[in-house]
Amino acid sequence: MLTALTGVFGDRGDAVSVAGRAASYEDLLGAAGAVAADLAGWGPVPAFAVTATASLETVAAVVGGLLAGVPCVPVPPDAGPVERGHILRDSGARLLEVDFARRAPSPGPLPSADAAGAGDPALILYTSGTTGVPKGVVLSKGAIVADLDALAGAWEWGAQDVLVHGLPLFHVHGLVLGVLGALRTGSRLVHTGRPTPEAYAAAAAAGGSLYFGVPTVWSRIAAAPEAAAALSGARLLVSGSAALPTPVFRDLERLTGHRVVERYGMTETLITVSGRAGGEVAPGTVGTALAGVTTRVVAEPGAEIGELQVKGPTLFSGYLGRPEATAAAYTGDGWFRTGDIASVDGEGVHRIVGRASTDMIKSGGYRIGAGEVENALLDHPQVREAAVVGVPDADLGERIVAFVVAEGVSGGELTDFVAARLSVHKRPREVRFITAVPRNAMGKPQKRRLLEGEEQGRA
Repeated sequence: MLTALTGVFGDRGDAVSVAGRAASYEDLLGAAGAVAADLAGWGPVPAFAVTATASLETVAAVVGGLLAGVPCVPVPPDAGPVERGHILRDSGARLLEVDFARRAPSPGPLPSADAAGAGDPALILYTSGTTGVPKGVVLSKGAIVADLDALAGAWEWGAQDVLVHGLPLFHVHGLVLGVLGALRTGSRLVHTGRPTPEAYAAAAAAGGSLYFGVPTVWSRIAAAPEAAAALSGARLLVSGSAALPTPVFRDLERLTGHRVVERYGMTETLITVSGRAGGEVAPGTVGTALAGVTTRVVAEPGAEIGELQVKGPTLFSGYLGRPEATAAAYTGDGWFRTGDIASVDGEGVHRIVGRASTDMIKSGGYRIGAGEVENALLDHPQVREAAVVGVPDADLGERIVAFVVAEGVSGGELTDFVAARLSVHKRPREVRFITAVPRNAMGKPQKRRLLEGEEQGRA
């Protein structure tokens, strides 16, 4: 399944480096073999769990699970006792402690994820929805291989690359793309431990050519000109997990000479849409559908935006133990409902407007995407962050409220600024100044926290 671990790429001592600790492919395969032997000693188990710290131990655990044919459940290291307990109970997984210093002979080559084994589960990642407890998303070997191979083609990603990132190893971005992707393509992996501007800049000395980051990471790098300049020798910068603000895109282009490629996906779908290496890249767009993936936008008559729905080989096998939830995630004709609002132009380029639950605003009879208004606000030189929501309004149905982090500008000026760039009906009816937009660990805005006061007031 993971080409690099067949020995084709030799015994490079720094093939994988995590938080300053380097290992060869031989070291990694030996540690993974010890994990596989431990799992075999347990007897039949539905899954095993690992505390997914940024460490060689986590990498060995995931590879060991692939060797043993037992799906791995990465547990966030900062998970509280309630969340951790739910994940372990729901998955039936037993927690495994990994000692990277232990070695055992590999039980053989990694499974190839051919037609016979493509449906076998490889990972179970827990993801939270808007309601209820986190659900286990079952990802098969075949889905992971299809996605990584499609991305390798889109990004011209191969053994000549050195991948650099510092993302968590319990999400698709950091684990599937950022670890399994490197092992699949044979590129060296430099995981910086923490995704600081200084760490990313230092990795340039190690020959970093392909860099992954979330918008928070890229924003901090853009605010550190010397660190950003160090990335000018990179081949490709990739952003995902949330929309990259246009000002950050432009600052990075000015400082690094690169136009950051954005890609789009979910835990349930892996990455389905992306910009291309060497292709046209525009701020606010996430590119075209990957090889094998089909997308459609389901919109109301006359509307240019609607829910993005997808089909393809990268989709999950289902929510663990929740057949009803799995069925509800699909349309009657078999398309996965992403819950994201998007538009697609004549060239097939996708633009994600926001989440249907919080980012589709119906005001005065118009359907308005919050992301479009946010991008307009972020074009103002005094605005550092912006989050736009719809608040119930007796007259309009919903009124547009903008939460902004800015200095030296009034709410009225920002309203006029948006109205001059977009249709007048898309202007904020109210601007509220805040110190920071609340975000989760991957940098995604948590808009419901901004609306807590509103919801309590309506109770």
